[in-house]
Amino acid sequence: MPPPPRPLVAAPAPASYFRPFRLTPIRRRLPATSAVSAAAAASHAHDAVFLRRAADVADRSAGLTSPHPNFGCVIARPQLETDNLEAWVAGEGFLYAQGTPCAELLAAQEAGEHARGATAYLNLEPGDCYGDSTAVSSLVQAGITRVVVGLRHPLKHLRGKAIQSLRSEGIQVDVVGEDLQSKLFEEALTSCLIVNAPLLYRAAYHVPFSVLKYAMTADGKIAASSGHASWVSGRASRGRVFELRGRSDAVIVGGNTVRRDDPRLTARHVKGHVPVRIVMSQTCDLPEEANLWNVHEAYTIVATQRGARRDFQKKLAMKGVEVVEFDMLNPRDVMSYCYDRGYLSVLWECGGTLSAAAISARVIHKVYAFCAPKIIGGVNAPTPVGELGMNQMTQAIDLIDVSYEQIDRDMLMSGFIQPIPDLSPVIPSVDEIPSVDPEVSPYETNIISFYKTWDTFGAFSNFSPHPLHMPDEQGHCLTWLTVEHYYQAHKFVGVDNPQAREFVQEIKKARSPEEAARIGRTRQREFPELVRADWESMKINVMYRALKCKFSSYPHLTEMLLSTAGSVLVESSPHDLFWGGGREGEGLNYLGRLLMQLRSEILGTVRTSVEVADSA
Repeated sequence: MPPPPRPLVAAPAPASYFRPFRLTPIRRRLPATSAVSAAAAASHAHDAVFLRRAADVADRSAGLTSPHPNFGCVIARPQLETDNLEAWVAGEGFLYAQGTPCAELLAAQEAGEHARGATAYLNLEPGDCYGDSTAVSSLVQAGITRVVVGLRHPLKHLRGKAIQSLRSEGIQVDVVGEDLQSKLFEEALTSCLIVNAPLLYRAAYHVPFSVLKYAMTADGKIAASSGHASWVSGRASRGRVFELRGRSDAVIVGGNTVRRDDPRLTARHVKGHVPVRIVMSQTCDLPEEANLWNVHEAYTIVATQRGARRDFQKKLAMKGVEVVEFDMLNPRDVMSYCYDRGYLSVLWECGGTLSAAAISARVIHKVYAFCAPKIIGGVNAPTPVGELGMNQMTQAIDLIDVSYEQIDRDMLMSGFIQPIPDLSPVIPSVDEIPSVDPEVSPYETNIISFYKTWDTFGAFSNFSPHPLHMPDEQGHCLTWLTVEHYYQAHKFVGVDNPQAREFVQEIKKARSPEEAARIGRTRQREFPELVRADWESMKINVMYRALKCKFSSYPHLTEMLLSTAGSVLVESSPHDLFWGGGREGEGLNYLGRLLMQLRSEILGTVRTSVEVADSA
């Protein structure tokens, strides 16, 4: 018997950057329905419905974890006894976070035997961890006979690989706009573009997807002439802002906002992900005390001009605030820094001066304008966007794909400044990639960097989705979801205290490596007395044991590691100066060192003991 029917429309997800939306202009030319037979049209209509559903499912982790490529999988098979499409769905799944089980595996597990002979609908070509074949093998082992893909993967080192692997296994793969061409797919294709807009912008422009948000009165003011701004918009609109923050890697404000409003910039009304707060201030003329300096709520970065108020920078550092200096502070360079940091989405909540600079630098991609039904007046009252150098209305920036939504008494207008990039039309075939795009080869340089799991060599990351099976102190075999779970938990392993043991279990049960890291770091900061006394001297050995287990358990990872022989491996985290290489190579890069040590050990060129610590 098929599983019980499920709602065809996905359960409500947290508010999106893109809700509500109208069709984004699609650059693929899809023929009209009349060009195909009635039977084909009916089949295409069914495919479009399930593909749209896959995009909706992909969005379910929004706000719960840090932004990541969104993958959704819906497995469906026709039921001859009913035309009710709800009854056709056998299983579905989505990628919860970086380093968690892939959408295809979860959908196949839910579908069980009903997956045999069924069709899998994917909003995006699989590729949440480079070098990992779980998505493809899950569909193959489940007995899937056909796969419909909304978009090819936008990242060069992943593009086309999963599609080719599925086809080599004898599975029919139909890509919208290539194998499936009908206007019936336009809305579904738009959904696929929208749900991964941050990844598409990042891949196309090499900056994070950036949203400018502001609230203004009906006469276009964001505050009174005195600077007072609490509150322009209503409670419901502010709730939407909290949701937007939860979907962002970082929230950016300027120094004026800190001095005038003393904001917290947390997603405090939404459970889940808390973004980094970034303050841009050229002079570092910031208050000694501010809510943003409390890093127990969320991490804070101050971006400033090189050499600005070094004494104050030291005070911030003592509070746990990270200070990043730029030769010339500007929005473009800050976004490049955020790109290097792996961010996908950034929310700008700044005043008119900084927003104008960001728009002029072409780093803003979408605007959210909350308009309140009130008038404040004032010749000198601030406006949302400062001087852009435009003298005629014909020079104004026209927003694309504008949407309107009433939120209680307020009106929300949203629109794109730059259209969502659809990279598919310029993608060469798989056979052409090596000659057309030599950058795809990951083995051409003597320095190999890795960071996010979806990056080239992302499988080297301690966040990669490779469970470990390792014995505990009593010899019992335990399963750890990732290296990061194992590492964070072992800060408290062996401590004779019930609370420390609770911390170990809390970390072990974390749904993602991101959450394991957040729990481990928070508990270490709040309860330093419960951290094992030898942690500083043992943490390298703990990490190395986990890495050895990971690479010995997954032969394809060992092959990937050995393929880097002769290259220097660098964990390119710009902010972790112990395990990573830092922004300018100032980090110790211990994770890269351990991997090179392991590589040498596998090749039989060094002894098995960890000695990298002595070389620091």
